[in-house]
Amino acid sequence: MRILFTKNIDPVIISKALGEDITADCVEVIKTTPIIIPPFDLKNYSLIFTSVNGVAAFFKNRFRPNEDFTAKNYNKIYCVGDKTKKALRKNGFGTFKVLKNADVLSQFIIGHCQHEQFLHFCGNLAINVLDKDLPLQNIKYKKVTIYNTEEINPLITEKYHAAVFFSPSGVRSFAKQNSLENMKLFSIGETTSGELRNYTKGKIFTSEDNNLTSIFELIRKEAWSND
Repeated sequence: MRILFTKNIDPVIISKALGEDITADCVEVIKTTPIIIPPFDLKNYSLIFTSVNGVAAFFKNRFRPNEDFTAKNYNKIYCVGDKTKKALRKNGFGTFKVLKNADVLSQFIIGHCQHEQFLHFCGNLAINVLDKDLPLQNIKYKKVTIYNTEEINPLITEKYHAAVFFSPSGVRSFAKQNSLENMKLFSIGETTSGELRNYTKGKIFTSEDNNLTSIFELIRKEAWSND
C-alpha cells in the first residue's frame, strides 16, 4: 500500500509505526512564516494557542507569559492538542487547560470562563470557531495573527491508495489541483475532516486525538479494510 502524508514526517518514525508493508511519501502542501509584530502587555489576558506554529511565532516575538498564579495579573494558558502543549513546555511554560479541538475549547470557555478575556495567537487562516462562538456569549476574545499560512497547491502525479491530512488549509491546498476520489482519506481531528467533506462524499477516517500516535493507530486498523 502506498500512502501520501501531506506534511514532512521523519521516514524512520513512519516505518516504525506502520511497518514495511506500507510505502509512504511526504509532500508539504502548506508553508508557514512567522510575522513580527510590535510587543504589547499581556496583563489580565488568558492566552489561547491552537497550533505549534502559533507557539513558535509567539516566542519568536519575545512575548513572555506570567504564569505565577499567586500574582495579580497572571496569564492562564489554554491550548488545543498534545503537540501544542509540548511546544509550550519546550519553551518553559505549562498549560492551564488542554482540549482536543477548537470546538471543545469553545464550549469549555463558554461553560467555565465567562469572566475572562482572551487573546488567541494564531495564523491568518485560523478556523473561525472561537471568534464565531465566544462573542455571541459576550466573552471578550481577540485574534492576534502572528504567522502566515500559504497554500502551496502542489500537483501530485503519483497514484496513492491513501492520503493523510493534518489541517483544513492543507486539505484546501491539496484539493486545488488533485482529486480526493479513489483513495482512503485519513484525517487528524474532526475540524480537518469537516474540510474534507467539502470536497468528497467518500468515507473519511478521523483520528480520535490530534497527534501522530492516534493517526498511525487508525491507519494500522483501517488501511487494509474494504470500507
